[in-house]
Amino acid sequence: MRRTMCHRGSVTESENNLMDVRIVELHPLRVASILGYGIEPEMLAWNKLFEWASARHLFDQPHRLFGFNNPSPSVGTPQYGYEVWITVDETVQPDGTAEIKQFGGGKYAVTRVVGVDNIAPTWQEFVKWREGSAYQQAAHQWLEEHIRVGAGVAPEDMVLDLYMPIK
Repeated sequence: MRRTMCHRGSVTESENNLMDVRIVELHPLRVASILGYGIEPEMLAWNKLFEWASARHLFDQPHRLFGFNNPSPSVGTPQYGYEVWITVDETVQPDGTAEIKQFGGGKYAVTRVVGVDNIAPTWQEFVKWREGSAYQQAAHQWLEEHIRVGAGVAPEDMVLDLYMPIK
């Protein structure tokens, strides 16, 4: 089933082969980037970002939140990195906590996941979806857009959009 949709960025089509998948063109973004590293780096990175962004009142303006493994987990060590981004305008400058980056955007297949425990299995299913589709893996960054997160949101209620780079 294909249908035209409108969702954050330019959406060209949606495919439904057991998963609800949207094909989008993610426009370039200016982001503040913060990295966490350790056994559970996601919380380290998000806590630093929330503290940093709150002090600058960035949550009072339109923004998007993204994260991804950097570096990815590897065999033999429980430690890995997680990088988080918040979109920012030109008035936000780098400092000792956050680095400013220009992300070039790209074409993505996107699916939604609810609940922290469902993230890894959904990524695995999503990769299988792409392998059975007409799309190929592209080289730009894999992303997790955090739609419903923050204080008061239980891990099982968190909502993320998974962005798989395609060509």
